[in-house]
Amino acid sequence: MACRTARQKRDLVRVVRTPDGRVLLDETGRLPGRGAYLCADGSCWRSALDKGTVQRALGVPLPEELRDRLRAGTSGDGDRADQPTAMRTGPASATIDELNEGEAVGQE
Repeated sequence: MACRTARQKRDLVRVVRTPDGRVLLDETGRLPGRGAYLCADGSCWRSALDKGTVQRALGVPLPEELRDRLRAGTSGDGDRADQPTAMRTGPASATIDELNEGEAVGQE
């Protein structure tokens, strides 16, 4: 999404807005909802944040915790995004109502 490089789907990381309004990293790539794909390179994650491409594609603001994880270029467990374990973490999520009310966002 950010670097516009063609890659195999298995080499991409999916951020999804679920039908119930949560925004999270999709470990399986199969969660229902509107998805945006990023390559597994942490620098692309930061670029996508700077350009606002993920927010624009999903149509909602990203939860602060997810923004922090993308900005750090890590999966949330300390691994770099381009390592194979990047998608082995729990989702960072928030409902649209929580985002609109400014409530704290935590992991499920």
